[in-house]
Amino acid sequence: MNHLLRSLAPISDEAWKYLDDEARQRSMVALAARQLVDFAGPHGWQYSATNLGRTSPVPEAPAGGVSARQRVVLPLVELRAEFAVTLTVLQDIDRGAKDADLGQLDTSAHQMAVAENVAVFHGMRGAMLGISEASPHPPLQLGAQPEEYPKRIAAAVASLRASGVRGPYGLALGPDQYRLVLETAEQGGYPLLDHLARITEGPIVWAPGVDGGVMVSMRGGDFLLEVGEDLSIGYASRDSETVTLYLEESLSFHVATPEAGVTLPA
Repeated sequence: MNHLLRSLAPISDEAWKYLDDEARQRSMVALAARQLVDFAGPHGWQYSATNLGRTSPVPEAPAGGVSARQRVVLPLVELRAEFAVTLTVLQDIDRGAKDADLGQLDTSAHQMAVAENVAVFHGMRGAMLGISEASPHPPLQLGAQPEEYPKRIAAAVASLRASGVRGPYGLALGPDQYRLVLETAEQGGYPLLDHLARITEGPIVWAPGVDGGVMVSMRGGDFLLEVGEDLSIGYASRDSETVTLYLEESLSFHVATPEAGVTLPA
């Protein structure tokens, strides 16, 4: 038995597989950060900190003639979102149902993806610094008109290049901004999405949780998303009608090169 306590749940192996597959499918589409930054893991639930390669002095040495320094690390943060599944739905899955009602799982999977995106692109107060917080570049307002986006995106690329940060560049757009890009065709019918991809030379991704947009270099080595336990389902409790489960993940995010990102607020 591990910390997820799955063996205590009134759920068959077949139903666990169904829930795991559904959680994976429903979360992956919204996990934008993983498409744009370096990813390491999963390293397991017991993995607790990201090595930063630095030390800090210990004020009081343990013995005369001995100096002491303490390793500096970035502790992982545990994220968790609960959801419920009725026993009736679990029984339907065991009978072979392919359209089980998993609305709460869908909501929790989306919430976990949003939390991961926010942590990477905007940070988590008191726990980790996000790309937009760390960037030394002045923010470039996207504006309300998608026709202006190419100018702003080109300016962001120019800002990165002026700092010696080469591409290709990836662009994370909040849901409203991404929808506008998809809906907009420039004069002559040329899709705006294709125009922006030509400017960035990298992917344009739908990123729930992002305010406006964030552009990053995808040359590698600038940003690291490190995961201990990847998104996993655990058992919390049950009553006569429902089983309470949860999605859990542990992660850290390290900005190695602050100038490799530019924020484009809405």
